[in-house]
Amino acid sequence: MCRTASPPVLYHFSDRPDIRCFRPRPSRLGRPVVWATLPEYTFLYLFPRDCPRILVWATAQSRAVDRHRWLQGAARVAFVEQRWLTRIARCKLYRYAFRMTSFLSLDDAGMHVSDASVRPKNVTPVNDLPHALRREGVVLRALPSLVPLKPIWNTSLHASGIRLRDAVDWN
Repeated sequence: MCRTASPPVLYHFSDRPDIRCFRPRPSRLGRPVVWATLPEYTFLYLFPRDCPRILVWATAQSRAVDRHRWLQGAARVAFVEQRWLTRIARCKLYRYAFRMTSFLSLDDAGMHVSDASVRPKNVTPVNDLPHALRREGVVLRALPSLVPLKPIWNTSLHASGIRLRDAVDWN
């Protein structure tokens, strides 16, 4: 039996279950856009909307010393502030799926943007974020502050910081 490949999709996560049309919103790109990500990067967005976080993972160029110090045997690590653990455990998200047709890649950790309004193909609830993170191979580590992690960008690992403006004392 020969299967046809399913069309490529992108995802957007929200705490709202009822979005029928995503309209471009102001962005750091200097123009209004709709954001979406490739399926292999969804682990970056399995968090409450304003949750500051730093996610790290190894690349082919990552040195063993960095892998050992920061990953400690994990494939991916998400660092969050301790004050967010309860919200992460209680949060329910909705994964919206889009066709890729109107989106352009930013060539950065799976991020894509659309300058046009887009309608989702479907929406799927994500009920247990800690479990969803584990399924994605992410170890969740809570710290009192993310500030001591600033040097992680000087390592050979890939580091993504999201909503850091909301982190305590990040500046």
